[in-house]
Amino acid sequence: MSALRLSLSCWSYDRTRALADGGVRPEGIELVYLPHEVEETFFRMLRNREFDVAEMSLSSYAMSLRADPPPFIAIPVFPSRSFRHSSIFISTKSGISRPQDLRGKRVGVPEFQLTANVWVRGILADEHGVPVDSIEYLSGGEEEPGRDEKLKLELPPSIRIRPIGPAQTLSRMLAEGEIDAVQAPRAPSTLYSRPDAVKRLFANYVEVEREYYRRTKIFPIMHTVAIRREVYEKNRWIAQSLHKAFTAAKAKAYQGLARTHCLDTMLPWQAAHVEEVKREMGEDWWPYGLAPNRHVLDAFLRYHHEQGLSRRRYAPEELFAPETLEAFKV
Repeated sequence: MSALRLSLSCWSYDRTRALADGGVRPEGIELVYLPHEVEETFFRMLRNREFDVAEMSLSSYAMSLRADPPPFIAIPVFPSRSFRHSSIFISTKSGISRPQDLRGKRVGVPEFQLTANVWVRGILADEHGVPVDSIEYLSGGEEEPGRDEKLKLELPPSIRIRPIGPAQTLSRMLAEGEIDAVQAPRAPSTLYSRPDAVKRLFANYVEVEREYYRRTKIFPIMHTVAIRREVYEKNRWIAQSLHKAFTAAKAKAYQGLARTHCLDTMLPWQAAHVEEVKREMGEDWWPYGLAPNRHVLDAFLRYHHEQGLSRRRYAPEELFAPETLEAFKV
């Protein structure tokens, strides 16, 4: 029996490197790994469904579930996670010095539905009393004009959002004080080119994010892995095969980070950093699967629904192929 040939569009992460170089091969699958930037992968998969399997924004995936039938089915693999207190940038002309000062301000977002921004808005509401509808949002390209939402928004009227001009960018508008803040996963270029004009809201974001994790045990999930539904329905075994392969590739990344005789990255204190992360977050600090991530997914899905991005609040198990939710035991 020949292997099933599948295309996978996914950024080149350390935790997926073994899938890209063939060090891990999914059972029964010949994988064609396409290491696209995440924005390209998301755009092409959501707009045109060009790949059999793709890394996908968790927010975009949750929004896709409103279709009948939904075009994708995910597996509980999370190639991207990131704390997001570091993703709020302010203009020094705005008068903002604390999170509560964002109420009533004009805040730029590359796209309202970005997963990073769902987390930022949820954290601001839960932790700092800044409701989603207390801000005016302006959407558009961060560094290039003309960016649109990849998916059509159906937001409640209490949420105010409008596009910026066709020649404007959020990065420049922030530096000029035309908007008060930006919420975005990518740091605006003016954070570095105009440090007098653009700052992070949380200058000590590492300490803030560490304290947040200690209290909540939430390491925010950004992306999942989605399969085109028609591909999955023809060969439902591929969900478990891919899940096992991504898990094996992640294990190889852990092995690389554990090396002390020759460093796997260019970080000079890699070993010390790994030891610190293990003390804070445990041996498997980047878990896959539903059970260890249920509380993280539940928080995200609550935020997603509260912000008008999903019509109802989904349960975490509704997101994933049922074949990946349990395994055999001997």
